[in-house]
Amino acid sequence: MLRIFKWVFISVFWLWVALSLHYVLPQRDIVRVVGTEIIRTDFTVWNRLFYAQADSGNAEGQTRDLRLINTVRSQGGVMVYRNEDTGLFWPPYFKFDSSDLQAEAVDATTTQASSQWYAITHYGWRVRYWTIYPNAIAIKPVDGPDVRLIPWFNIIFLTVLAAIFWAIYVRWRRFKRRNITPTVEQWDAAIDEKTAGVSRWFASWRKKPPR
Repeated sequence: MLRIFKWVFISVFWLWVALSLHYVLPQRDIVRVVGTEIIRTDFTVWNRLFYAQADSGNAEGQTRDLRLINTVRSQGGVMVYRNEDTGLFWPPYFKFDSSDLQAEAVDATTTQASSQWYAITHYGWRVRYWTIYPNAIAIKPVDGPDVRLIPWFNIIFLTVLAAIFWAIYVRWRRFKRRNITPTVEQWDAAIDEKTAGVSRWFASWRKKPPR
C-alpha cells in the first residue's frame, strides 16, 4: 500500500509540473487577426485562477473589462486571445503594455481578401466551457501561414530545468545511500531483534508437550 501511495504521489506531482509548464511557457500561433473587442467579464471561482490581475494602475475586482483579439489560425479554426497585463507577479512576463498591444492588434486587422499573417506569442489555454482565454504577449508580422517557428526559449529552458532536476536527483540518491539507508537498515535490524526476543519469550511460556 505504501509503495502504491508513493507512485501515485510521484505521478500526480509530475503531472502537475507538466501542466504548469504547458500553461506558463510561451507558445506562438500563426494567425490572421479578424477583429478586436472589449467585453465585460464576471469572474467565477472556476475561472478566476486563469486570469491575471487587473491592469497596472487599476483596482482589482470581480468584474472588469477584458480586451479580446479574434483570429483565424493558419491550421484552420479560430482562436480568441485575451490581452491583459501580468505586472511583476505570476507568470513572470512583466507585461505592462496591453493597451499598446491592443492598438497593434487593431492595426493588424485584415480581411480574407487582403490577408497578412502574424505570429502571436501567448501563454495559457482556451477552455470554452469556463470562458478561459490564452493571454497574448506580443504580435509580429510573418511572411505567410506556412512559416515554421522554432521555440528556442522553451527548448533551452526545458533543457536547463531537466539538468537541474537531474542534479538534484543524483545528489538526493547519494545522500540517501550514505545517510538514510544505513540508518533505516539499523532500525530494521533493531526491530527484528526486539521482535525475535519477544517471540522467544512467548515461546518459553508455552506448555511443553508430554513425553
